[in-house]
Amino acid sequence: MSKVDEIRELVKKGKGKLIAAAVKEAIDAGADANELLNVGMIGAMDEVGAQFSEGKIFVPEMLVAAKAMKKGVEALQPYLSADGSSGLGKLIIGTVAGDLHDIGKNLVAMMMESGGFEVIDLGVDVSPEKFIEAVKNNPDTKIVCCSALLTTTMPAIKSTIDAFKEAGIRDQVKIMIGGAPVTQKYCEEVGADAYTADAAAAAQKAKELAA
Repeated sequence: MSKVDEIRELVKKGKGKLIAAAVKEAIDAGADANELLNVGMIGAMDEVGAQFSEGKIFVPEMLVAAKAMKKGVEALQPYLSADGSSGLGKLIIGTVAGDLHDIGKNLVAMMMESGGFEVIDLGVDVSPEKFIEAVKNNPDTKIVCCSALLTTTMPAIKSTIDAFKEAGIRDQVKIMIGGAPVTQKYCEEVGADAYTADAAAAAQKAKELAA
């Protein structure tokens, strides 16, 4: 098994405790850092995401794989060339105003990071103003992700999109929405750019939107 395949397997199996040493060993053996990232780690998370979408694995397995990937990236960081990583740009994510749920949002954030985005996580109960301020402070942001887990907080998604229009920066970013009560129909009603039903699909869609 090649060093790249070895790293790929460690991420898929969620072996976070072993991955830093394996990364160093792979680099010492002459493996290419960018290949380890793009083919090994991001490739592994693409596979994990596909398995999750097909119902072959569930949230816990996906979380441990994403955490292993994060540790692998940290170990790899010093060896990456500035332009060689799969940098897809900045992505801002948050749970909308009035909603304090963050498990789904955190999982999406980890999948986005694993996919090559620089993620700015605003946390929970994020007001429209805070989303807008974050985009203004990071004008190179490509995507904004808004999450709502309660039917009662869904209107805050619309308020956030409306606020972007009023601020004159709606065309500057793609807005993705998600969460248990959110649907494709609602996405169309509020004028969001994309809705996805799970974290793996969100990561895939974000890559398409950023292309």
